[in-house]
Amino acid sequence: MSQEEDGGYIRAAERTLQILSCMNRRPNSTILDLYRDTGLPKPTLVRFLKTMARAGYVINDERHSGYQLTSLVSSLSSGYHGDPLFIEAGRPWAVQLTRQLHWPVSIAVLDANSMVVRLSTVPDSPMSPFHSTINMHLNLFTKALGRAYLAFCNDEEIESFAKIAARSEDPMASKIAADKDYLKMLVKSIRRAGYALRDTRAEPRNSNTLAVPIFLDGRVRATLGMTFFRSAIKSHELFRDYAVKLKQVSAQITADTERLRGTDAGSEQLRAIV
Repeated sequence: MSQEEDGGYIRAAERTLQILSCMNRRPNSTILDLYRDTGLPKPTLVRFLKTMARAGYVINDERHSGYQLTSLVSSLSSGYHGDPLFIEAGRPWAVQLTRQLHWPVSIAVLDANSMVVRLSTVPDSPMSPFHSTINMHLNLFTKALGRAYLAFCNDEEIESFAKIAARSEDPMASKIAADKDYLKMLVKSIRRAGYALRDTRAEPRNSNTLAVPIFLDGRVRATLGMTFFRSAIKSHELFRDYAVKLKQVSAQITADTERLRGTDAGSEQLRAIV
């Protein structure tokens, strides 16, 4: 009997599934993370990850010093609930934009009644206001990445979010959500400009974020934002210039998402999230 077989099952297959299961619990996993999760020796983990990377199920993200699952994992099960395809499509564009403008760029997706950051180029930015933003939850009514999503929802969705926010423990968000006239004006101004900024009263006050929506099939599905120090960018002309660049990148992400979902893996994942 092979050393990898015991009692009629193959231990290598069991370990592969164990590693994939652990990686699905977080957006980024280091060797140390997986060692703590599985107890497998680190050299063994490296071999498994290299094998899965060669097969296309894992990528080594050196910027975050760890490994991430790819959309191909969705082909293993229709029950996969990882990040949507536009996160994968947006990664190279976000990195390129940060290299061009130097400020960190984030992509956020809806999680219940807030946006959660699923991609961040903070490690690539030489002047980021934050050390990390991955998995940060952002309010729909006060944060730029949230407002850029909220403003491009339909009226029924906005009303639904507003009812929930009006009862929340966040005084600023509840006040905005309860003021129908102000909220209507806010949504109208964001739609007209095509981008959103963080509420000037929201913390941290030394920085700001400019965000735009990411569309798929004519609906807002995510948001793309660039964060900067308020003291560095003050002119409205510069805001508009950056907004144009973000909108261009948003369009590219949509186009690449359309291309990715043309693959079998992409089609499976889009059926899971649409």
